Amino acid sequence: MAKTSEIFFRVRDGGFRLGLYPPYGPSRNRKADRAKRNPPLIARTLLALSLLLPALTHAAALDQFKAFVANTKSARGEFQQRMVKEEGGKLRTSNEASGSFAFARPGKFIWTYRKPYQQVLQADGENLYIHDKDLNQVTVRALGDALGSSPAAILFGSNDLDKNFTLTEAGAREGVEWLQAIPKSKDTQFEKIGIGLKDGVPVAMELRDSFGQVSVLSFTKFEKNPALPAGQFKFVLPKGADVLQQ
Repeated sequence: MAKTSEIFFRVRDGGFRLGLYPPYGPSRNRKADRAKRNPPLIARTLLALSLLLPALTHAAALDQFKAFVANTKSARGEFQQRMVKEEGGKLRTSNEASGSFAFARPGKFIWTYRKPYQQVLQADGENLYIHDKDLNQVTVRALGDALGSSPAAILFGSNDLDKNFTLTEAGAREGVEWLQAIPKSKDTQFEKIGIGLKDGVPVAMELRDSFGQVSVLSFTKFEKNPALPAGQFKFVLPKGADVLQQ
């Protein structure tokens, strides 16, 4: 797997279709015809609910997401990441990785890859440190506005996401409500980002870059607002590490 701090994913448009049977043909039983043309109140109510339910389901994703951003100041959990590519009409998975994360808004996070290699991405609110343990090398970059339109901003940035993303509903799949985020900035390599929410927390992300590459993130053991140790996000330079300043 290429050693990179970027993350990707796929978004599938949600939706529904309501089919109606052809109208009843003429009948000698006018009373029966009238009943068919004017179904009982319960039937009409169920039909109305069937039309309303998809709209309510779609609205839940945006509501859940905004509540998550507003009320979650810190979090920690585990993740799995994989690349997904369509070949010959089938989805092929590759470059699987896994690890853990912790963050405190705004701009402080630790994203730790454990498999298939060890790498740590850590930000203290001012700088981003990328530590390659195999090479014992640390790359340092100024954080600045780098989070703005990046996928990391969705989890780790400020709560002013409407400034950097256009958010729209993307339907429900397998019990997960999906939201689509399209970066407003043209100076980004990501075309769109899918955010899957369940029970008020993100459970998955789908990210697609401008080259059509897709990466899938799944979150587990997601804990909101844990008591994180003071100074957890302060990066300590490993002994003997080479430092590259960018």
